[in-house]
Amino acid sequence: MDDLPLSDLDAFTAIARERSFRAAARKRGVSASSLSDSLRRLEERLGVRLLNRTTRSVTPTEAGQRLLERLAPALGEVASALGQLDSFREGPSGTLRLNVPTIAARSFLSDIINRFLKAYPKVRIEVIGEDSFIDVLGAGYDAGIRYDERLERDMIAVPIGPRRQRYVTAASPDYLKRRGVPKHPRDLIDHDCIIHRFLSGTSATPWEFDRDGETLMITPTGQVSANAIEIEVGAAVAGLGVMRTFEEVVMPEVEAGRLQLILEEWVTEFSGPFLYYASRRHMPAALRAFVDFIKAEPQKQR
Repeated sequence: MDDLPLSDLDAFTAIARERSFRAAARKRGVSASSLSDSLRRLEERLGVRLLNRTTRSVTPTEAGQRLLERLAPALGEVASALGQLDSFREGPSGTLRLNVPTIAARSFLSDIINRFLKAYPKVRIEVIGEDSFIDVLGAGYDAGIRYDERLERDMIAVPIGPRRQRYVTAASPDYLKRRGVPKHPRDLIDHDCIIHRFLSGTSATPWEFDRDGETLMITPTGQVSANAIEIEVGAAVAGLGVMRTFEEVVMPEVEAGRLQLILEEWVTEFSGPFLYYASRRHMPAALRAFVDFIKAEPQKQR
């Protein structure tokens, strides 16, 4: 195996991750036919079929899946080691892939990324905003943003964004006029609620309320459930129910008079998010630069 081309192994990894020759080719900046040639050479050299391909799908065989599980981290280490050479050039380069909650993408992350890219013009950033709880590193991302309760073990976590955040409850003045203003979280049982539904869950997530050391859990019900915060805010403004979400999301509507805060003594406060990534001896240069950038300016994230 001494003469096994590293580029063919990398091509296999890209195709297996994307489950598509075309998608892998776009990300690699090469042609799909060149990736196909690389995969054919690799399978012939190993004497094992690694991918099942039809006109509709590309899936790893059992042998391919086992190879991918062992190979992906190793190739990541190779890429990280090569990335260290950036320090001997004009500055970090490469692509930084981040998986973040949609609230981070909406509120604070854009400003941080804009300032970072101005400081490091050779770095490219891909940001995927989603609220499902996936294996970020296993899915090929360099790092993710999560809250305390969602941090995975054996990861390095660096504070990013606001260090304290609040969950608030709001509804439109029209809705409150028609249905009455809830005085206690238990009153929401008799109200229409607008439910945020995570892609990874099949049922509504209970709403948690805190006051003076007391915690209450309410399971919301209502006409509207969505995994898009824009739909939820729009439904609340339209008078379709009560919503509970991050304070940053509703304050523009509150200030404009389209929504009204309620149950303000039951606001839930919690610690802010973290950028997290795997503990590796060799970090990609783009990730190292981003981490150092975040650490250098904590005063802008409070």
